[in-house]
Amino acid sequence: MCSTFSLSAKPCAGAHIGKFLHSKSLVTRARAGVITVPKRSSRQAFPQLLKQGIPHTDLQVHEIVERQSQANVLGKQDTCRKSEFHPMFLEEAYGRCRNICAEYAKTFYLGTLLMTEERQKATWAIYVWCRRTDELVDGPNAVHMSTAVLDRWEERLQDIFDGFPYDMLDAALTVTISKFSLDIKPFRDMIEGMRMDTRKFRYDNFQELYMYCYYVAGTVGLMSVPVMGIAAESSVSALSIYNAALYLGIGNQLTNILRDVGEDALRGRVYLPQDELAQFGLCDKDVFARKVTDGWRELMKEQITRARFYFNLAEEGASQLEKASRWPVWSSLLIYRKILDAIEDNDYDNFTKRAFVGRTKKLLTLPLAYSKAQPMSSLIFQ
Repeated sequence: MCSTFSLSAKPCAGAHIGKFLHSKSLVTRARAGVITVPKRSSRQAFPQLLKQGIPHTDLQVHEIVERQSQANVLGKQDTCRKSEFHPMFLEEAYGRCRNICAEYAKTFYLGTLLMTEERQKATWAIYVWCRRTDELVDGPNAVHMSTAVLDRWEERLQDIFDGFPYDMLDAALTVTISKFSLDIKPFRDMIEGMRMDTRKFRYDNFQELYMYCYYVAGTVGLMSVPVMGIAAESSVSALSIYNAALYLGIGNQLTNILRDVGEDALRGRVYLPQDELAQFGLCDKDVFARKVTDGWRELMKEQITRARFYFNLAEEGASQLEKASRWPVWSSLLIYRKILDAIEDNDYDNFTKRAFVGRTKKLLTLPLAYSKAQPMSSLIFQ
């Protein structure tokens, strides 16, 4: 007998105080039934499952790539997008974006410090817009959430792209859009993820969650590629690199889910797909019990395997970015992936122990990230 609840899942942490894209989206699908012996694992069948997400053709990623790959395409469409702002105004706007990022997304912020100044500012501006979007459904004013609120937010997004920002933080994004020719679709899709969050309270399977994950996290990868830039000497297609960026968002999302299971359970939230819980003999009731069992450990092992799979896919694009962007992207990827190691070190107890990466470990990761960022590999898709 499994408990059922009608509580809305949220994609990110609360207003101005959560981790970047603190969404709960992806989890693994177990291939075994009830597992009572820790060493028995269904991992050998897992790779089949990893390919059962939503085809990126359905997400129209190729259309986004075509539009964003055209240099200055947005600037040519509308002179309003060339809006000029006083340098001191922009300096303050980007400074506010930086402060928000530094305070509430420390690991992410560390990666931005390795970027060029122009890319730093653009990344902070994108981060802040994403966080404000999340706050609509998971912030202190979420009780006032309605379809009309999200509709108005989407209208405001269009104003930002048209060169008519509502406030200083919006202005930072308007300038970023102009400089890097960003496409509006990933931003609109993120808003759609918020809409989904207000009407869908449980996810039956991985396919449903993959779509949700795209909306609330994969979109960020698509927003970021034009800012990071694709190396002129890259030997792979732009579409492959965009897909890799999308996969990085998925890997981050899955990691968030695994890290925050206990915290979410205290709020009555379960983001694990119902069919995956059932395949390991588990249900919502077991999650709320907050007890680590052999079956739970096996489920967590499979989920970590899936998360690492997506991080591996993301690596295939990280080395194809412009040289100045590779080190920060590799650093963020490797540091975030270490959260999975921390879950293992905690014996898969993500109910009462929070997995995190300490500052020393973060700093020790930087040389490895730097070494991975140096060569342009022509064999990454082998």
